[in-house]
Amino acid sequence: VQLQASGGGLVQAGGSLRLSCAASGRSVSGYIMGWFRQAPGKEREFVVGVRSNGRTNFADAVKGRFTISRDNAKNMLYLQMNSLTPEDTAVYYCVVSNGVFWSDRYINPSEYPYWGQGTLVTVSS
Repeated sequence: VQLQASGGGLVQAGGSLRLSCAASGRSVSGYIMGWFRQAPGKEREFVVGVRSNGRTNFADAVKGRFTISRDNAKNMLYLQMNSLTPEDTAVYYCVVSNGVFWSDRYINPSEYPYWGQGTLVTVSS
């Protein structure tokens, strides 16, 4: 599976961005997908996971501000980010697992064998 993320950029605090991720190589429609992020000098952290049926699990830091959606027919994943703050500044990675049923282990990066190249989101104050 190859993943291509796009949509990052520079935005002012309070603004919005929409990230997209295109998957190729095989259908990812049946698998858990998600987004991680890594801020400068920090470890990679879980942002959100989404099951094939659209049910989601968000990190507390983004709950209520970010939404995720997927288009299984197009092999696409999206992350709508609203009310951005400087603390959201990071490289954002889309990911695909080989799992179908959610459990808490899917907040760990090691559960995702497929990673996009990352797209940089910078939020200015």
